[in-house]
Amino acid sequence: MATEVKICGLSTPETLDAAVDAGATHVGIVQYEKSPRHVPLAEAAKLRRRVPPEVKLVLVVVGMEPAELARAYEAVRPDVIQFHGGETPEWMTLAKQHMLVETWRAVGLREEKTLENSRKFVGACDRLLFDAPATPVPGGLPGGNGVSFRWDILDGWNAYMPWGLAGGLTADNVGEAIRRTGATLVDASSGVEDEPGVKNPSKIKAFVEAVRNVS
Repeated sequence: MATEVKICGLSTPETLDAAVDAGATHVGIVQYEKSPRHVPLAEAAKLRRRVPPEVKLVLVVVGMEPAELARAYEAVRPDVIQFHGGETPEWMTLAKQHMLVETWRAVGLREEKTLENSRKFVGACDRLLFDAPATPVPGGLPGGNGVSFRWDILDGWNAYMPWGLAGGLTADNVGEAIRRTGATLVDASSGVEDEPGVKNPSKIKAFVEAVRNVS
């Protein structure tokens, strides 16, 4: 099965189109005002209308209150909601049931025991997305920091649910990442940018091509 590709943090029509044209299976829009990739809801709704049916739109949220999440869902109508904050399994289960949408959970993978601890999300979401741990500095973002983690943590892991790989992935290292971990979905954001929040269509194309060239 071909590896799925998510290009995250898209914020303009040109870069969203570039991701679709390159062959991305998922495109991500960020709803988090502290992020340089944040897109206001009205703009996010416009971008959503550019996404063809065969590509899934992922709405990335961080610690949204229920009413706020409901507004975002109604405005954007994503195919997937990716939780990237301190949301509990119970809250995620409720969101999944009431919105009838696919849900993912980003997990900062610092050590092997995190894999076992993540079992609490079984049934609360449809996919785990392993990322580098959040930057431990004031104002640090929960993701999109261009930082990788030790892929060897996943060596021998017996996956108990679907999962994907994020964290510092670029066209130069994504092939090695897939071969090393067996990831069936990879997620790039900063790795296809010229600067935080500024996507480069050429880098997007190169990233997707690198994934497709993995043997």
